[in-house]
Amino acid sequence: MDPKHTGEILKHLEKQNELLSGSLSSIFHELHKLQVEEEMLMRKFHELMQARTPNKKNKNSDPVCSEDDQKGNSADLVCEKSNAQ
Repeated sequence: MDPKHTGEILKHLEKQNELLSGSLSSIFHELHKLQVEEEMLMRKFHELMQARTPNKKNKNSDPVCSEDDQKGNSADLVCEKSNAQ
C-alpha cells in the first residue's frame, strides 16, 4: 500500500461506508413495511378462514356448499367437508 494514496483510499472507503449504510437503512425500512403487510394479510386470511368454517351443527358428511357452489356460480375457491358425522 503506497502511503501517498492512503488519503484517497480512506476517502473512497468512507464514501463506500456511507453508501452501504444508506442501503442498509433502506433495506431495513422495506423489510419492516413487508412484515407489517404480511401481518395484515395473515389477519385477513385468519378472518376469512374463520368466516368459512362450516357450522358444527351440520351432521351430514356431504361437502358443505351453498346452492351457488353446486351450480358453479360462486366465487369461493374451496368447498369444505363437514367434520361432524
